[in-house]
Amino acid sequence: MNGNDRSITGNTAHHECAVSRRDFLMRAGAGFGSVALAGLLGQEATAATRMNPLRAKAGHHKATAKSVIFLFLQGGPSHIDMFDPKPLLNELAGQKLPSSFKEPVTAMGEQGSPLLGSPRKWKQHGESGLWVSDWCPNIARHVDDLAVIRSCWADGLNHVGSVCQMNTGSTLGGRPSLGAWSMYGLGTVNENLPGFVVLLDSKSMPHGGVRNWGTGFMPATYQGTLFQNGPVPIPNLDPPAGVSDARQQMKIDLLGSMNRRHAQAHGSEDELEARIASYELAYRMQADAPEAVDISGESEATKAMYGMDRDITEPFGRQCLLARRLVERGVRFVQIYSGAGNKWDSHSNHEKQAGEMCEAMDLPVAGLLSDLKQRGLLADTLVVWGGEFGRTPMSEKGNGRDHNPFGFTMWMAGGGVKGGQVIGSTDELGLWAVTEKAHVHDLHASILHAMGLDHMKLDFKVGGRLERPTINTGDVVKKLFTA
Repeated sequence: MNGNDRSITGNTAHHECAVSRRDFLMRAGAGFGSVALAGLLGQEATAATRMNPLRAKAGHHKATAKSVIFLFLQGGPSHIDMFDPKPLLNELAGQKLPSSFKEPVTAMGEQGSPLLGSPRKWKQHGESGLWVSDWCPNIARHVDDLAVIRSCWADGLNHVGSVCQMNTGSTLGGRPSLGAWSMYGLGTVNENLPGFVVLLDSKSMPHGGVRNWGTGFMPATYQGTLFQNGPVPIPNLDPPAGVSDARQQMKIDLLGSMNRRHAQAHGSEDELEARIASYELAYRMQADAPEAVDISGESEATKAMYGMDRDITEPFGRQCLLARRLVERGVRFVQIYSGAGNKWDSHSNHEKQAGEMCEAMDLPVAGLLSDLKQRGLLADTLVVWGGEFGRTPMSEKGNGRDHNPFGFTMWMAGGGVKGGQVIGSTDELGLWAVTEKAHVHDLHASILHAMGLDHMKLDFKVGGRLERPTINTGDVVKKLFTA
């Protein structure tokens, strides 16, 4: 530039407004060619920004499950009172743990407590003859569809860390949830509904809160969407009176353009991109979501099958019915919390507390399995049942059971799983997993495998290293699957 601060390509100073078309074109890039190039580059950048990160993608291999429904019993259900009978426990009730059994350090740390017997009545059910207690009479009708894994184990002793691990693979916060990994790997089928939905059976939140369905170091776009408990799962979905679709679309377009202009000026901002995507999804949801969450059209017989005609089973039954409606419409991953807020945590009065929770859970779960099966959905919907850990055979406070991450039960059904089988075992008292042990990472690897994802090939680069959903460990429990 010369001393008069004039442009070397003309006589117009940069701080002065161009007053002619020639001045404008000169300052826009010294000619029409540069203007055209800038336009093309702008279109390419916009296309890259607008590429939907949740678009449907192919997995690593052929999937056996299109969707997952994870029934999460928060607080720790007692495996030795439902799916893992231990006759020796009643024989030794009131005595201390035999010296031949290694006594672990438990969450409450009560050492030397006497064994607590189980007054359950056990029967074999179905053609497979699987044992189920009288606490789960309705689920017992479906044993030939269940693969019961009696040898699960985890690393955490307390609820916060253990709930976090069963959701994210780690007892420490900051990693993506299993549902987020599935969204990252496969995207969504129905772009007018969230691909990952979380349902609670009460207003209480599970230990660890939203991080249980969060994305950790991955983009926030893949996080779960929490639907509220009750008759209106998605509040504020209907547009205000007098606001037309065209007017709403104009608002969304304007807001989107402002947000993207901000993003271009400040580089890649994960939270902003997620916010843009959520606004656009919310607008699209106005077309499909009201119908998806409206169960008023379901028959009374269907509602009764889920237990919605009884006060004790209605809350969880409503969420199980809603889960069926969501996977029916292409939602990829649905997680339902039973006893959100730790209601399965029976440190005292185990018989009463755990018995009431089983009554609230059993019929809705059986209804879900029946409904999925009769609609032809169970074949490609993987149903996962379990909590963050089980309960100890040793007593706590005289009539309760402590946390047991050393050996507990989970089961899976549908989605390519071979039913009517038991995998692994715990010792004679149900304390330690002893054969075919399945760690949380093995369970996660198996769930992802059913969805067509290889847990070792599903990676995300962060901080210069590749992260994987099972933290580079874990094996698929191959006995689960028919092929």
